[in-house]
Amino acid sequence: MNVKFRLTIMNFFQFFVWGAWLITVANYWFGTKNWDGAQFGAIFSTMGIASIFMPTLCGIVADRWINAEKLYGALHILGGLTLLYVPQVSNPSDFFWVILVAMIFYMPTIALSNSVAYNALKKGGLDVVKDFPPIRVWGTIGFIVAMWITNLTGNKASENQFYIAAIAAIFLGLYSFTLPKCEPEGNTTENKSFMELMGLSSFKLFADYKLALFFVFSMFLGAALQLTNAYGDVFLDDFKHDPTYANSLVVKYSTLIMSISQISETLFILAIPFFLRRFGIKQVMLFSMIAWVLRFGLFAYGNPGEGLWMIILSCVVYGMAFDFFNISGSLFVETSTDSKIRSSAQGLFMMMTNGFGAVLGSVTSGFVIDKFFTDKYYNLNEFLTKFNLTTDNEWVKSLLKDKVVTDNVLNKPIGIIQWEPVWLTFAIYAAIIAIAFAILFKHKHNPKDVSNISH
Repeated sequence: MNVKFRLTIMNFFQFFVWGAWLITVANYWFGTKNWDGAQFGAIFSTMGIASIFMPTLCGIVADRWINAEKLYGALHILGGLTLLYVPQVSNPSDFFWVILVAMIFYMPTIALSNSVAYNALKKGGLDVVKDFPPIRVWGTIGFIVAMWITNLTGNKASENQFYIAAIAAIFLGLYSFTLPKCEPEGNTTENKSFMELMGLSSFKLFADYKLALFFVFSMFLGAALQLTNAYGDVFLDDFKHDPTYANSLVVKYSTLIMSISQISETLFILAIPFFLRRFGIKQVMLFSMIAWVLRFGLFAYGNPGEGLWMIILSCVVYGMAFDFFNISGSLFVETSTDSKIRSSAQGLFMMMTNGFGAVLGSVTSGFVIDKFFTDKYYNLNEFLTKFNLTTDNEWVKSLLKDKVVTDNVLNKPIGIIQWEPVWLTFAIYAAIIAIAFAILFKHKHNPKDVSNISH
């Protein structure tokens, strides 16, 4: 079995584990457990919390003491065992803590999988820029396959989604022990500083102006990614408020529409080698930022009717927005750092994007949306009149199910988000980041630098 095929299997199951439950956990939370929505947002914060410290910590361990592929396998096995326990949880508070533990084991494996792949490709004399993207694309395919398996088998609201993810994680953990060895390169003690002895050398990368700036902008783009993950599907679903679109395909199959974004990823991943060689990392990152502006701007003016093309196009440009930042950024870190700190440098990149970036995006966006862009209705008749609805409407029935109405006053307000200004605000945010990056990030592209990544 050649090395590229072995790494393809690794990438496929890496994201299969995540896709089996990430998109459908809301159905389990609300539909099966009937838990309150106030605590649900915290479930997605577990990824950011875990990413703040675990990828860098595990990267240090892999660079200093343990083979990256062995640590990678152990984390997946522990994560799989944790997911097996999820269906036994009987309350939302415990659910949060169990998912947090699962994310503590899972999130560092994303960076470690990159380290294992880069190391194996280089040892095999292959070109990382040319050969890694076609391997990584199978990770996105794995995510889509897992999402569809969970849905098509009728398990999107059942505990079986966690069993599917757990079995895949344990299999991947065991399989990883057969992967090419990725041995620590920083475990000698001769003439080492304290920082080097403790495996903290990757943090010295912040002393390099260009790399420090790159990591800061990675954090801001990580926040943008969190915005689209958190609000994309609920935005499409909210068109049910408008009688004109209540029965549209976009409302009925919002998750299917959003999956176009992942399908688009598979195409743009394959384009990364060409764009990196032709334009360099700065231009590729700028393409990503401009794509984020388009992603949010098209959502602002799209609708399930005459504006459906805008929603579809927004999902298509997402592929460029995500891949040209996430995967190209990982390749840039690989070519800009010493192989002795490969895993910890990749972990640092993960910490800034999926850690601090994710927390920044989820916390600030939630506050801004609730404070400035949410209309709250306390009077039932006012709400029904505003949206031309009646209490016979199925959506209204479900909305009022857990809201006791006394003398026509709702004890719990109905919040309706004004999505157009929300998406325009996000688009302006992405545009400001793009302009600042273009001005501040100094990088002269040399095609030879990209070609030398494989050496």
